[in-house]
Amino acid sequence: MRFRARIEVGLRKDHFDPESETIKKTLLDLNFPVTGLRVVKVYRIFLDCGTKKEAEVIVKSMCSRLLVNPTKDDFNFEVETVDDDSES
Repeated sequence: MRFRARIEVGLRKDHFDPESETIKKTLLDLNFPVTGLRVVKVYRIFLDCGTKKEAEVIVKSMCSRLLVNPTKDDFNFEVETVDDDSES
């Protein structure tokens, strides 16, 4: 079966995020009513696995081994089944 994972990786709330602060300030300077902003990376990964549970285990392993720095990042992910002919 084919699965699509959507992984969001961002700084933990207790880490200073200068990129988010700069963007928020600029949006406020442009008169947008922004009250909060966090910059996150989003990964879309396609997998061929036997089950959704297997895909979730693999995605969690990808996060812990490469995509996420556990000292500064938080992450969450979703895995869903997709048609074999789905585009990335």
